[in-house]
Amino acid sequence: MVNSTRVLYITLAAYFDTGILKHLWFVTVIWLYILIVFSDVLLIVVIFINRSLHEPMYMFLCSLFVNELYGSTGLFPFLMVQILSDTHIISTNLCFLQIFHVYSYAHVEFCNLAAMSYDRYLAICYPLQYNTRMTSNKVAMLIALTWIYPFIEVAVMLSLTVRLELCVNILNKVYCDNYSAVKLACYDTTVNNVFGIVYIFTIVFGFVVLILYTYMKILKVCFSGSKQTRQKAVSTCTPHLLSLLNFSFGCFFEMVQSRFNMNNIPNMLRIFLSLYFLTCQPLFTPVLYGVQMSKIRSLCKNLVFGKI
Repeated sequence: MVNSTRVLYITLAAYFDTGILKHLWFVTVIWLYILIVFSDVLLIVVIFINRSLHEPMYMFLCSLFVNELYGSTGLFPFLMVQILSDTHIISTNLCFLQIFHVYSYAHVEFCNLAAMSYDRYLAICYPLQYNTRMTSNKVAMLIALTWIYPFIEVAVMLSLTVRLELCVNILNKVYCDNYSAVKLACYDTTVNNVFGIVYIFTIVFGFVVLILYTYMKILKVCFSGSKQTRQKAVSTCTPHLLSLLNFSFGCFFEMVQSRFNMNNIPNMLRIFLSLYFLTCQPLFTPVLYGVQMSKIRSLCKNLVFGKI
């Protein structure tokens, strides 16, 4: 065991020597990061400069794109450094900062998707009352809560982790996560485990169930409405549902891998599954909304090719 007062650095043991292939991995990661930044910034600019997109649905989308930039920036530069490094270590302070970044990104993502599902629920189930219910002040309040609430909850969770004395400095991950860091503690971690359960319960039942409930209501209206209503619902709701399924899939595998022994799974597959929700979601979201929504797609073409 390592004395708790001397744990200044944590070794990320999931990395393995790839030899000359590390340069190929580095180039792949940097190109993925450039693609994410370009696509998200493009969509944010398109929404910002076009008044026709200054509607609640697109404001929530803009918040979602900003979060994808936030999440990918917290991971990709770190991955690039670690890929080229021969000693895969991280200071404890930077490890805690990364935990805050990763968890706040994930929490904001679920909050954004919940706000978007509520917006679609009002637009489809109460179309005549939509403008009075979804006012600009309400949109601003929902977006503010989407960011403030997750940051507060993650800060509380992290404060419980920071107070722990660490006895081990080896983390079998490619980046820091809270549950794995808590398992390095010397003493009782009951408070952390209880809060972790409450935290997961809040996300699953507070946001995922809310999203599923709103879409059940939307589907009910679609099946009882006209063909035009069904087409409108499908065109606007499909990207949201696909985005939710993709992100939930990634979070589920990361949660399972952190809490259970996955040594029987090949190392490369474990790394891919742990990085899935931090890499595929930022790539998936701008492409999905840019392709599915014709209004955004046409405006992106006009911006890129210089048309007015």
